[in-house]
Amino acid sequence: MRQIVLDTETTGLSAEEGHRLIEIGCVELVDRRLTGNRFHQYLQPEREIDAEATKVHGITRAFLADKPRFAEIAAEFLAYIGDAELIIHNAPFDVGFLNHELRRWQPGLPTIAERGAVCDTLVLARQRHPGQRNSLDALCKRYQIDNAQRTLHGALLDAEILAEVYLAMTGGQVTLHLGGATADGSAATMAATAPRQFDANRPPLPVIRADAASTAAHEARLAAIAAATGGNCLWLQ
Repeated sequence: MRQIVLDTETTGLSAEEGHRLIEIGCVELVDRRLTGNRFHQYLQPEREIDAEATKVHGITRAFLADKPRFAEIAAEFLAYIGDAELIIHNAPFDVGFLNHELRRWQPGLPTIAERGAVCDTLVLARQRHPGQRNSLDALCKRYQIDNAQRTLHGALLDAEILAEVYLAMTGGQVTLHLGGATADGSAATMAATAPRQFDANRPPLPVIRADAASTAAHEARLAAIAAATGGNCLWLQ
């Protein structure tokens, strides 16, 4: 399973108002493991950058003066993401800018959503933590992920942090090395993580059934729950 965790920085808030991408950062996950295969590119936007945007990411037009335009890196970017699922925090924002750049480059190209699935981690976080703050910084604090180096937003840094947040939010522990196993898919790794096989000739496991007293106590407990919840005891439905 290949996934790409992606983030962008822009000249402003709205692609529809002519704002442009100025940075794309991606990291690759294969079977929920970071592979080290990254895509990172600053872009020449051919326009001014809003002052408020520069306060967020610290990128200036002078810094971008010698950087390539999106059209110059578009084919490489699309080849990198392929048809992998994209993991993005507040996906409509980044996807909107990417689609805008693709339309400017070659009208009629498939949109980002048409190329593969998109997982919005902001939506995912709101489902898991309703009523709480679910910014990337808030999620880092909640899942105890170190983001001390994030003094300004940056597409690659934020993609790396988001990858850790996504893995923690969707699966808890993300890497388990046993017996010196590595993450390179080698025979040693497979041997270390292979499931144990039980002896087919072992005796059957004993089944211990509840006695009458335990069954009566269980039913009485369910009846009490049903009475306290107005008949909404799930175990009786």
